[in-house]
Amino acid sequence: MSQPRIRLIIIGDEILSGRREDKHFSHLVGLLKARGLPLHSAQIISDDPADIEYVLTQSFATDDIVFSCGGIGATPDDQTRQAAARALGIELALHPEAAALITERTQDQAKGQAVDMSTTENQQRLQMGVFPVGADIVPNPYNKIPGFFIRNHTFMPGFPVMAWPMMEWTLDNRYAHLHHQEVQTEYSFLAFSLPESRITPALEQLEQQWQGVKAFSLPSVGDNQQRSHIELGVKGEPQACAEALAFLRAEVQRLGGKLTALD
Repeated sequence: MSQPRIRLIIIGDEILSGRREDKHFSHLVGLLKARGLPLHSAQIISDDPADIEYVLTQSFATDDIVFSCGGIGATPDDQTRQAAARALGIELALHPEAAALITERTQDQAKGQAVDMSTTENQQRLQMGVFPVGADIVPNPYNKIPGFFIRNHTFMPGFPVMAWPMMEWTLDNRYAHLHHQEVQTEYSFLAFSLPESRITPALEQLEQQWQGVKAFSLPSVGDNQQRSHIELGVKGEPQACAEALAFLRAEVQRLGGKLTALD
């Protein structure tokens, strides 16, 4: 049985407008790679409630493992919690564990002074613990205000300092059984003096001959430091990859390419 796909959804107009630069993609890739897991895809969407609901409706219909970053606060531009509930067709409710953690956080900030959670300001804070009914909390070691988990979807804030530990906790506590199930490797090398069109038939033959091995070709136009070249490689099961790599290197040389740059 194949492993479930892992996807990333990044929510926020600030990313699409360029006011903020996404950092979640590369970090999640690193966390997954350390656990022998691949990222299948990633997408960035706006804060528009209809957009979020549409994407989540499609996403919940899959068996994928999904990490969603952004939009779970309590200001008007935070619409992820509400959209998730609509996509699932369920109600929102204040999660008791989330309420306790938000209260604890509020007390920490008051530095020993009495805290009245019935005030307008504190009631607004508690909105950050209103999740789709049936959700579990995702611990937040940075400031205790949790994210939530439902139907294989982990919802986290957009702040990396909060989201990244939550990603790691989720991978190690919910999906530890998936770690390093499939041993995969990747090899590559640089080929010079060879057009991509000439090596393409060899890449196609490689994938037919070694089932489960994927070939890749990443051309570069070169710069002042290095001549134009192609990075050629394979990824998949180690033994098959080693055989496919040897085949690919031999094909480059047979077709007139060079494995090292010429001055």
